[in-house]
Order: sequence, then C-alpha cells, then structure tokens
Amino acid sequence: MNDLHGLWADWRAAVSHELPFATTLRHRLHADPRISGDEEDTALAVLEAMPAGESLRVAKTGRALRLGSPDGPAVALRAELDALPVLERTGVAWASETDLMHACGHDVHLAALVAVCRAAAEIDLPQPILALLQPREETPPSGALDIVDSGMLRDQQVTAVIGAHVQPRLPAGVVSVVPGPINASTDEFEVVVTGHGGHAGYPHLLRDPILALAQIVVSLQQIASRRIDPVSGAVCSVGRIQSGTAANIVPNQATALGSLRVMRDSDREAALANLREIVHGTARAYGCEAELRIMPCEPVLQNDSALALGAAGWLTGGGVTVDTAFRSFGADDFAHYCGSTRGLMMFVGLGDSAGAPTLHDERFLPPDSSIELVATALVAGYLAALGS
Repeated sequence: MNDLHGLWADWRAAVSHELPFATTLRHRLHADPRISGDEEDTALAVLEAMPAGESLRVAKTGRALRLGSPDGPAVALRAELDALPVLERTGVAWASETDLMHACGHDVHLAALVAVCRAAAEIDLPQPILALLQPREETPPSGALDIVDSGMLRDQQVTAVIGAHVQPRLPAGVVSVVPGPINASTDEFEVVVTGHGGHAGYPHLLRDPILALAQIVVSLQQIASRRIDPVSGAVCSVGRIQSGTAANIVPNQATALGSLRVMRDSDREAALANLREIVHGTARAYGCEAELRIMPCEPVLQNDSALALGAAGWLTGGGVTVDTAFRSFGADDFAHYCGSTRGLMMFVGLGDSAGAPTLHDERFLPPDSSIELVATALVAGYLAALGS
C-alpha cells in the first residue's frame, strides 16, 4: 500500500505537468468535433497525442491502446469520441464552427485520459492500462456494447473498466463515487396511433388519433407515479409528437417518440409491460388502433462496490471532496462494461447553479480546469482496481 501511495503522488504530479498539453488538445478536439459513427479523425488525433504503443481498432471507429506489459491483467480507462448535433453558442475562440458540438464534455474526458496516459509513461505502473477510445456513446448502436461483444476486454485480460464524466448538477470540485446503481436503464419507444380522419367540424364521424395520443402521453405518467415503487423511481418522457397538416383537418395518424427509464433491472420488464398495456388500451378506448415499437438501449449502470469504496478513499485522502449520494436518471452505455466485468463510473462536478447550462446544451462548456479533476478520478479508479 505504501508503494501505491507513492504512485498516487507521483502520478498526480506528472498529470499536472501534462495539463498544458492536454488543454491544447482539448481545444483542438472541441473546435473540430465528429458525430457518432464518424469519429475516425478524432481517434487519430487522440492517438497522436498518446505515448507510443500499438493500438487496436475496435467498434469500427474506436481504438484501444495498451500501455505497459503486453501480457497479464490490465485496467481499462474509457473516454468517449463522439460529439452531438448541436449548434454551439459558447462564444469561445475555439468553438466549433460546424453544426456539431462537444456538448457533453467528451473533449474534456479525452484530454484527461491523454494526460493520465502520458503521465503514466513517466512512472512504473504495477499493471498495464488499456486506454479505450470509445465511439458511439451518444447514439445507437452502442460503441460500448460493440467493444464488449468483440471480446477485447477478455483478450486483454481487463479486470475493471473506469470512467469519469463531467456533471454540472454537482458542485465544482466534487467527485461523486457511489456504489450500486447510479444511472437508469433506458428503452426508447415509438407509438403510431391510427384513427379515421376528416373535417374537424364533424368530430362525431371521426376517430381522432391526436386525441387518443394526447391521452396516451398523459396516461404514461402512471408508470412512474402508480406502477413502480417510488423509492426506486421511473421516468417516462415523450420528446416528439407529430401529426396533422391543418387546423381544420383531423389526420388519420399521430406518432410519438419517447423513452422509459428505471433504476432497477427488476423493474424494467414490468415497466415495459405497463407501457404496452397503456398504449394499446387507451387507443382502443378512443376507437383507434396503436402500434408500439420498443428500441432497447442501455441497462442500469451498476458501479462495483469495492471499486467505488476504493476510489472514494484515494480521492478523499488526496484532498478531493467526495459525494456518495448522487444518482441520475440519465443513461450511459458504460453500463455494458459493468455487465461484462467490474465497472466504475464517477461524476465530476462543475457547479450546480440556477440557470447554468446543462449537458447537451448549446452553451455547455466545462472549464479547462476540469481536465485535471477528471484525470485525478481516473487515477483513483485505477488504484482502486489494484487494491480490490
């Protein structure tokens, strides 16, 4: 353990030395983002900044770089490559000039991983790092699931996967390290209600699909309020409704897209069954028919308890304020790693203030100083993996 304390101190000092380089890289990546599935340029830019080593292509546009011994167990550190289809409104000199934006902090995560790996090249690691440059975190098909299915984690003898994600809902300088479930599962769904349209002035001759769909949207809130244990919780949100062409014409169809989220795997099938029951039953009550398509996405993200406790200990001992309660109904495909091996996702606070931009907002811009705290969290996760 004394050797690990020395490693902790030396590694953090080496990370600090790498921060100017990492910050320049962050600005470069932020100014030139790539959408999910088209991250080849971003992966190459990050690899160029990494220490020398042979990289492996994975999940089409992703890369994995092993640092240290080519044999034996390794600890994987993951960062995401993709950006979002958001038009940036931050006003910084290094803002994206395209219709894409790193509006979720992935540029910070990549810069932090580079700082950690460059610093690691200057010290003697007791176990290799597998740097995972993961594509397609934001949109399916999941890059994490592709990596798991590829068998790479098994082939590289990965004993744990560590991640850290910036989070504006936490105070600046705080790292949340929580054992157990921390992110919800998510299943997306599409509802198509078919009725009988016609002139709006003759409603008694019609079967209004918009009215039926409106009631479906309202009734779906029963899943969270009446069907799932409120201690565990659920969220059912509809993000898009489409129908109609004019004010005085009732259309034949109305569609909606939404997502269903739960925090316990045991609630997932029950919630989906409730979704089916409400959609089909409500449509029939309005004289319409409904088609429901469910697109499974991410499982519940379950942090390994020993990893969480270990990382929290290293961070607290290193003077970092640790939160042990924060959970989010957001979803992350990092959950697939946790189902394959031990996983730990930490959240790095940026400042929870009223009116502050949230994740995926056009004004969202973590400060460059967050690179160091994300890097520190990754190092703490690595050390926790060695000691548990």
